[in-house]
Amino acid sequence: MAKAKTPGGRRPSMGAKVQSAAAGQTVTVDAPAPKKRTSPGQFVSQVQAEGRKIVWPSRKETWITSVMVFIMVVLAAIFFWIVDTGLGFAFRQIISFGS
Repeated sequence: MAKAKTPGGRRPSMGAKVQSAAAGQTVTVDAPAPKKRTSPGQFVSQVQAEGRKIVWPSRKETWITSVMVFIMVVLAAIFFWIVDTGLGFAFRQIISFGS
């Protein structure tokens, strides 16, 4: 869904009045209510609660993922070595035509 464009390409600031060109009406936009501040104790308890939700991978999962990354790095290195060698060969052939 496309967003409606405002005149001048700018969005109205909070608490500003917006005037519709077509209808000639003025609409007042209310500023959002200020957010409730969290005390340091509540913040620490919320962080601990979020920390308890973390699911850490097992040693086996970590090992398998590491091996897979290593295999992909080796495959990518071989691929780029082959491409580099092929392009180098082609470049030398093109250059040799001129001499």
